[in-house]
Amino acid sequence: MDIENDALGSELAKLDRDDLERIVRGLLSHGVALSFHGKRTALEIYRRVRPRVTRREPRLHVGPAIDQAKNLLIEGENLQAMVTLYKYRGEVDLILTDPPYNTGQYFRYNDRWDSDPNDPELGTLVGREDGSRHTKWIKAMMPRLQVMKAMLKPSGVLAICIDDNELYHLGMMLDEVFGEENRLGIINWQKAYSPKNDAKTISKTTEYVLVYAKDRTRAKTGRVDLDRGVVRNLDDDPDGDWIPSDPTARQHRDKTAYAIQSPVTGYLHYPNGEYRFDGQLPEARAHWVNFTKAEARKLLAEWGSEYVEKDLGDGRGKALVLKGAGTRLEDYDPAKDPVVKKAATQAQRRREAGNWPQLYFRDDKARRPGYVRPRLKNHLHRIKEGKVPTTFWDEEQYDDPFEIGAVAWAHGESGHTDLAKRELDAVVGKDHGFDTVKPLRLLKKIIQIWCPPAGLVMDPYAGSGSTAHAVLELNQEQEADRRFILIEQGAPENGDKYARTLTWKRLHNAITGERPDGSQAEPLGGGFEYRLLTKTIDARTVLSMQRSELIDIVLTSHWETQRRSAPSLSFFDGAGYQYLIGTDDAGEGYFLIWDNGGPVGSLDLSTYKTVVTEGKRAGVKPPYHVYARYETFQSPNVRFWKIPDRILAHLGLDENDEYNSSEQEM
Repeated sequence: MDIENDALGSELAKLDRDDLERIVRGLLSHGVALSFHGKRTALEIYRRVRPRVTRREPRLHVGPAIDQAKNLLIEGENLQAMVTLYKYRGEVDLILTDPPYNTGQYFRYNDRWDSDPNDPELGTLVGREDGSRHTKWIKAMMPRLQVMKAMLKPSGVLAICIDDNELYHLGMMLDEVFGEENRLGIINWQKAYSPKNDAKTISKTTEYVLVYAKDRTRAKTGRVDLDRGVVRNLDDDPDGDWIPSDPTARQHRDKTAYAIQSPVTGYLHYPNGEYRFDGQLPEARAHWVNFTKAEARKLLAEWGSEYVEKDLGDGRGKALVLKGAGTRLEDYDPAKDPVVKKAATQAQRRREAGNWPQLYFRDDKARRPGYVRPRLKNHLHRIKEGKVPTTFWDEEQYDDPFEIGAVAWAHGESGHTDLAKRELDAVVGKDHGFDTVKPLRLLKKIIQIWCPPAGLVMDPYAGSGSTAHAVLELNQEQEADRRFILIEQGAPENGDKYARTLTWKRLHNAITGERPDGSQAEPLGGGFEYRLLTKTIDARTVLSMQRSELIDIVLTSHWETQRRSAPSLSFFDGAGYQYLIGTDDAGEGYFLIWDNGGPVGSLDLSTYKTVVTEGKRAGVKPPYHVYARYETFQSPNVRFWKIPDRILAHLGLDENDEYNSSEQEM
């Protein structure tokens, strides 16, 4: 139970009769219940959140129109956005998300949500010194978890990232919302690849992903293909498959931050970067781990050349360099050094012989052997001991599909936070200021397990857009057609500008291949539509809209029962059409007869003739879907959608602007 104040009695005094009855019933029926002040309000608040007007932002759309219609990036408060996305209720295969961890740095809470959940403001930052911070976090998460469950298919799965600050509270909420019987597993992933030796207790090197099914009996846990770029045996090592591991840690140590000279290129590799004798030294922000200098010297010698220690005058520890090589940091070209040439020949012979030394040098993108940074071979059957006890104890690796229970994923499988930051840096530059990014490898593995190749992934806490980036990469690698919906607040007045800055930029650059340094990477392809949530919606709002506003509402809210999860309607960007506004993925045309509810708001014989003429000219297929205020003419070629009734129904509202309770059950 979550009791925030010192005195239990004073806390219980705050609970009303319904809260107390709920606690007692929970204890009698289940034995354990999560209790907090305001729980009843938190459990009912999702029913009072209203959908909002959605405005398309064409200048922020990315990719071809056919790809824009498949994916969404929505700027707005996530609870209100999910309520607005009524057409996707019960249609999402996987919700993969990373909410704020309530560490005193990122989580914001709006106290007005208790009385008005339609207030779009993020609220103030909740600091660690706030005595009610756990209650605020739970009250913010509970209604969102309820709506997330509603968004999932009967076979859908929620995978939600968390650290130990709110792990227990989140688990109890998920047990309550989804049911303990629908818990698929707790994934323990290695966020850091080396322990902090200065930790006072246990070095926290892991975080968690809680995985729940909407209905365990319908959920499918897929198999993970072995990633040959991660688990490999490229050198016919008789010791079996191995994982390449990074032999560095992001801490500077004077004695272990030395340079290692490559036996292939003669370049100097520092723990935090490469020095090619033509630029500045890498910053001293890392050091070598997992081997002593004597061990490193021995491993390097296995490439066929003798190594010695040498002071390069670089302010670091003595370097390990080829014996006899000229290694001045200025005016030196290793490609012309006969010692380096001889070492490169010996290294190539050793490479071709197979079963490489444990310390090896990676290939570059052109597949030139040994041209990139050193890595360690980490054999799967071995257990690596740490110097400091950590929260990650991995006793074995699994080649075959495993039982999803309490599962440990090493950073070789799931990536780590340092890798995640480097991935983000490479796509958008280093000035993004976003520190809570998750590695693509982790997200791709989760997507591969719980989202089918043509499935739909949603992330209500999009952040930097890692989830969508992972979907795009996985689609390219597997020739799949997964789609995504991202939601991000994007409120500059609160210092949160991610939606149209960082999130948009990352997805744009991933799709197009553009990079901040002006270079061009391989485009992942795809696209997305950018939408902005504005004011709340009701019948009066719809009827008072200008035609341009109503076009956006029609295009963003339309769905049909048999094709509810189909891609969004595409705007028909053609000149000279009076009524034609869009098409669907089947090529059928959508028409809007509207002039602020005036005389041309009716489907009559005259307007029908114009619809048919425009449909034939544009080459769209019948039936022609016509939105209008009134219908005085009928045709088998037309499907009529009445304004505002049909629009409200597509947003989950009835004719009284209240939610259809039968559709809102969680």
